Amino acid sequence: MSEPADLVSEIEALETKLQEAKASITRRFIGQERVVDLTLAALLCGGHALLIGLPGLGKTRLVETLSTVMGLHGNRIQFTPDLMPADILGSEVLDTAEDGSRHFRFIPGPIFCELLMADEINRASPRTQSALLQAMQERTVTVAGENRALDEPFHVLATQNPIEQEGTYPLPEAQLDRFLVQIDVEYPDRQTERDILLATTGVEEDDAHQIFTKEELLAAQLLLRRMPVGESVVELILDLVRAFRPGEAGVSDRVAETVAWGPGPRAAQALMMTVRANAMLQGRLAPNAEDVLEMARPVLSHRMALNFAARARGDSLADLIDSTALGLIRTEAAA
Repeated sequence: MSEPADLVSEIEALETKLQEAKASITRRFIGQERVVDLTLAALLCGGHALLIGLPGLGKTRLVETLSTVMGLHGNRIQFTPDLMPADILGSEVLDTAEDGSRHFRFIPGPIFCELLMADEINRASPRTQSALLQAMQERTVTVAGENRALDEPFHVLATQNPIEQEGTYPLPEAQLDRFLVQIDVEYPDRQTERDILLATTGVEEDDAHQIFTKEELLAAQLLLRRMPVGESVVELILDLVRAFRPGEAGVSDRVAETVAWGPGPRAAQALMMTVRANAMLQGRLAPNAEDVLEMARPVLSHRMALNFAARARGDSLADLIDSTALGLIRTEAAA
């Protein structure tokens, strides 16, 4: 176990390296610092991220840039309605040797990489989407009865178009829960769009360059787990997650009347990890209540759902999460 002074110096060194990585990424993915922070947080935590936004907002560009900057071997799968599980996982083929003997040989699919980009994941059928469930949780795939381990680190960064668009399928709840964070990619503001125009329509564009190696990323993920979390932050995380379970004693009337199902223990685990990453990306040595507030929506919004009556009224899940988290923080501060 490292001494506290050693831990502080290691965290500070990692923070410096992360700032270099952010600077390299934002030269190609302009004006979306919060999106970059959340994506880096997912990688630091060893998790997966779901990027939701309309086509043409740079989601694919971001993932490709991350692969370069973080030094990860990446593959891309374009999800389509006719994509089959074997197109992702791989399959066995029957080979015939020169002596006439036959044997099966496994041909690995594109999932055998360190950073998998699942592009437009909600355009594939539920059967194909389910091919990712074991890989995302257990870091292995089973083909023809044999378990095959995936590379380390292994991350899935999936892009998704809004579900209202034609030709899309909703992701199963079990798969949504496997994404550490949901990242909403919005339209850029006017100045950002102007910067994008000038940076991408000339003769040359800025290139990203490698900052991390995969070994350094694995070491950063281990260091993040050693980052201290205060007891008040732990209690706030537990209070926040349990505040959205309709059957829980003491939940607010608003939650009881609007939430169909709430987040499970995996949400608390995700908050515990991401608040550390958020603090580190902002140059702090330990997370605080503000980190919980900032990470509440990315961690919780895809792990709970409004009931029919709330959807019919036009209630906003994002507003419910933000207001509940802010109310808890104010209550604890006043106590």
